[in-house]
Amino acid sequence: MVKYVLKRVILMFFTLFIICSMCFILIHLLPDAPILRGIGTDPNLQVFIREKEGYNDPIMVQYVRYLANIFGYGYWGTGFRIYASKNVADIIADKMKYTVVVNLYSILFAIPVGLALGIYAALRKNRWQDHVISVLVVIFISVPSFVYAFLVQYFLCYKLGWFPLMTYSLSESGGLFTFKMFYSMIPAMLSLGFGVVAGLTRYTRAELSEVLTSEFMLLARTKGLTRGQATVRHAMKNAMVVILPMIIGEFIGIMSGSLIIEGIFGIPGIGPLYITSINARDYNFFMALTVFYTFIGLLAGIVIDISYGFIDPRIRMGQR
Repeated sequence: MVKYVLKRVILMFFTLFIICSMCFILIHLLPDAPILRGIGTDPNLQVFIREKEGYNDPIMVQYVRYLANIFGYGYWGTGFRIYASKNVADIIADKMKYTVVVNLYSILFAIPVGLALGIYAALRKNRWQDHVISVLVVIFISVPSFVYAFLVQYFLCYKLGWFPLMTYSLSESGGLFTFKMFYSMIPAMLSLGFGVVAGLTRYTRAELSEVLTSEFMLLARTKGLTRGQATVRHAMKNAMVVILPMIIGEFIGIMSGSLIIEGIFGIPGIGPLYITSINARDYNFFMALTVFYTFIGLLAGIVIDISYGFIDPRIRMGQR
């Protein structure tokens, strides 16, 4: 197991290096973007920053210097066109808390709802309740999350007026963890959570339906257990071998956020920052966020694979 983990970690960092190298070279080959109105800086300051940061040097010289600063000093550079001359790591850390909070709320909403619907559909397999849930799952998986965002914003926020159209700022809500801030984040939480609910419902229904028809479930019923007792004590335990890694992956992905949903609801997270850095050709912000997103995606895949062995020892023993 240790050998397998080390191999996966080494491959993860190798993949991360290749992706980041390609992104660094390609973003620096693009022509300079014009100063964006509202987020631009003084042209003279930009010329000074280009010279100071070495943007006029050959690309490979810039890349070697960039890697040396990261591994030697933990320095990710400063802003070029957005948040000019401000430390990239500090800005990302400040915006990360908004992304983590809204995604944490959405997962805490989606996991119990998804599990409950999946269990209910499996227990009502091939009945009208199962068919209705299955159709809704297909719809919610197929439709992009930003479509939910527009529908939620139109009906719940605009027509019914239950929630504000945009998320409150810290000055309006009184803090990030206040009830007022949570209340304003509910539309974004719902938009992010619908897809997770649908995916978790589908996996739970499929795995639990298969387990409920297994021979050991018939044996449990013959020993005197009720259908509910057999489901909770035996069926769910075996079904969670597949379901739990999916839940773990969702928790790891809470830092990745949503590039579109955060922008629609005005959440000042890292999603809008990433889009802005691409449009503005702000190299340091783009690279730092690209490394972050790529690392989160690769890490989630590894943790999910490894978690199978810890959840079910038979998988760990089988790899020997």
